[in-house]
Amino acid sequence: MIKTTTPTIEGRQIEEYLGIVVGEAILGANIFKDLFGAISDIVGGRSGAYEREMGRAREIAFKEVEHQARDGCKRHCRY
Repeated sequence: MIKTTTPTIEGRQIEEYLGIVVGEAILGANIFKDLFGAISDIVGGRSGAYEREMGRAREIAFKEVEHQARDGCKRHCRY
């Protein structure tokens, strides 16, 4: 599936717009991630635990977008 935020796709013709799909993911962090994330904020640097959680949330959100798009296409697409 091609995911894009642009109104055109090079080399492709868009036949129909079916609407907007969104994906959201909220992941809870635990107290240790919060504590070490706060320490990283104070002393500078990056919190690997938070970066991994954000990456995981992004992947979940993309999968949700694909699921919604496929589900919507089942109702509206012509093959």
